[in-house]
Amino acid sequence: MKLEGLSFVGFSRAKPAGKTVSAINPATGAALEPGYFWATADDVERAVQLAANAFQEYGRWPAKRRAAFLRRIAELIEANATAIQERANQETALPLARLQGETARTCGQLRLFASLIEEGWWLDARIDRGDPNRKPLPKPDLRSMLVPLGPVAVFSSSNFPLAFSVAGGDTASALAAGCPVIVKPHQGHLGTSEMVATLIQQAAREANAPEGVFSMLYGAGREVGIALVKHPLIKAVGFTGSRAGGRALMDAAAARPEPIPVYAEMGSINPVFILPGALQQDAEAIANGLHASVTLGVGQFCTNPGLVFVERSADADAFLQKLQSLISSTPPGTMLTADLCASYRSGLEKFARIPGVRCSTAGNGDPGAGKASAALFVTDVKTFLATPDLMEEVFGPSTLVVQCESRADMLKAAEKLEGQLTATVHGTPQDLDASSGLLAVLTTKAGRLVCNGFPTGVEVCHAMTHGGPYPATSDGRSTSVGTRAIERFARPVCYQNFPDAALPDELKESNPLGIWRLVDGKLTNKS
Repeated sequence: MKLEGLSFVGFSRAKPAGKTVSAINPATGAALEPGYFWATADDVERAVQLAANAFQEYGRWPAKRRAAFLRRIAELIEANATAIQERANQETALPLARLQGETARTCGQLRLFASLIEEGWWLDARIDRGDPNRKPLPKPDLRSMLVPLGPVAVFSSSNFPLAFSVAGGDTASALAAGCPVIVKPHQGHLGTSEMVATLIQQAAREANAPEGVFSMLYGAGREVGIALVKHPLIKAVGFTGSRAGGRALMDAAAARPEPIPVYAEMGSINPVFILPGALQQDAEAIANGLHASVTLGVGQFCTNPGLVFVERSADADAFLQKLQSLISSTPPGTMLTADLCASYRSGLEKFARIPGVRCSTAGNGDPGAGKASAALFVTDVKTFLATPDLMEEVFGPSTLVVQCESRADMLKAAEKLEGQLTATVHGTPQDLDASSGLLAVLTTKAGRLVCNGFPTGVEVCHAMTHGGPYPATSDGRSTSVGTRAIERFARPVCYQNFPDAALPDELKESNPLGIWRLVDGKLTNKS
């Protein structure tokens, strides 16, 4: 597949303008060909206009047609998987095995949403039949369902060049809902993004989709990203990245004459609470699992456990000693970009300067340019509670262990935490029974609670929640993983006293699609 370095504007490629920017191989520092031209203001305007026009048709496509489109994208990605993974490896230094798994997840997401929209239950179709004889006033016939919002802007993440990128969960869920998508790819994987965008464009042509159902615009966040968010025809935004980036998009969207929702995932330290009974049973196994979770992918997961709470005890000392040994023997790993690595090192230096915090170990050997060493910090609960900086995310293979004097200390710490994607508790049944207050607090702090496991690894399924209270995400009522993600790009519409022939098929009395509906308060898939 030949790479051109040009944005996708509907079925066309943007014209070259200005200077080019190259993707960088983080393992070698070498620039990768070709150079990429940033999109212009005219490209942004044309892409959005095409998307708005496409929505008039695509938003009315039957579910089976949209599902076939999603499945074709998955087929094309699989057919070109080897080339895509090789380029992604060059741009991110992620191992091929990880990228193969990410390819499978990307295609699995597309197919999951295809099946979801064919089944139709996600539309939340509700029917309350009218009663003209009701006294003192007749009861109207009311029927409601979810409908697509309109064109959506999607921002790719740095740490998942496939599954949270051009054809990732935001794009899949928005297209499934009936919304055209304009992607701003991450600068860390420009070529990978172009390859995937080429295949989406091919699938759109094969499906006879309206031009503008998909576009992809290269560019910096301020020039292209903010321009997309501010455009009056964009109706929602999906974003995965930093808190600063997410806040900038949220503020721009809120300042519009017509504010729009920004669904931003902005980071998390994913606290882990290890209760005494669990440590007594198997401190070594917990240390092994925690180390694997902290260092997985050089710590570049949004669910990386960056904070651990334990009560002081001999078992806790054994746990900490084992964790120190594991961290110290971890070889340095190449991070996704030089900027991420520099930010990680800066975060480590900041923690190391805080009084009352000791850096127990910092990996082994000379990390070299672009490489990060694993790090373990230890402090006491008093220092933690008095130092807000210790609650900041350090994106990379490090974690902070907070030694508590009692379970009451753990509860105080939990109450102090910001919103999180996940919170984990290790405990025996007796531990959990004695910690109902802690569990209740964590329910208010995180979108996913993990028991006797570790938060890295986010299953794509109907029940998953990958979100959480601010600042983990901009809207804790939503998720970016799992089938509930489609709800971000839809809104309810109610039809009152419409004749049956004028209703959408999903709400007609005969239920021609055979979907599950709430009819007069009872779930049924019958007419």
